[in-house]
Amino acid sequence: METAYLSFNQITSDNCSLEEVAEACVKEGVPYIAPWRHKVQDIGVKKSAQIIRDSGLKVSSLCRGGMFPAATHVERQVRIDDNRRAIDEAAELGTDVLVLVCGPSPDRDIQGARAMVEAGIEALIPYAEEANVRLGIEPLHPVFAGDRSVISTLGQANDIVERFASPQVGVVIDVYHVWWDPNLYQEIKRSQGHILGFHVNDWIKVTDPLTSRGMMGDGVIEIRRIREAVEAAGYKGPVEVEILNDKLWQHPCQETLKRIKERFLEYV
Repeated sequence: METAYLSFNQITSDNCSLEEVAEACVKEGVPYIAPWRHKVQDIGVKKSAQIIRDSGLKVSSLCRGGMFPAATHVERQVRIDDNRRAIDEAAELGTDVLVLVCGPSPDRDIQGARAMVEAGIEALIPYAEEANVRLGIEPLHPVFAGDRSVISTLGQANDIVERFASPQVGVVIDVYHVWWDPNLYQEIKRSQGHILGFHVNDWIKVTDPLTSRGMMGDGVIEIRRIREAVEAAGYKGPVEVEILNDKLWQHPCQETLKRIKERFLEYV
């Protein structure tokens, strides 16, 4: 796949500042960047937006909103308010996609938590529409259901999108989280018209599922087949390389980006 579609997700070099990541993208000719909110907030939204504008980069998405379920109505409202701030940040940074990591259950009621996720998204739709920002539901691998997201399959995410039938709500497909799903390809096809983002990495033998993602080609995921299915479903946007890996974080971001470009061309 051509690197003209390549986006460098900032978490891939979590040890680097937004300015360092942007500089590496420019030097390596990578056209897109995908910032994370904690890095943006370190230096402020206005300064972050200025760095990105000055670099000439395009922003594929902002990560992350979500985390909707909470034990009390007051706390759920606090989280919705924070998502509104995330929508504002996405708009100021110049992207129309906010990635939603939907959140875990505050108790043992996983179905109740899923209902809170839908209620939270529903509350955000009018605000997102005003800001011209779309809400991308990213299903996470079931290993994260207890601490990060009760939305574990692309099918669940598609169900939510179809119930709302709003152009402001879609899905983000990350190969790390969906590759195992026996219904994956039919759900990708079902996602046609509402795929808002596509993330690549690889699944290797893991000790910590959060920070053991592999470089493309180092693991077991059939990345190119999934990418082709996503394209066949109508997605023509940037492809984010998002690799949470504590060993990779020890390397300078430009060095990491050089490796990414090579693997992107070979495996994506």
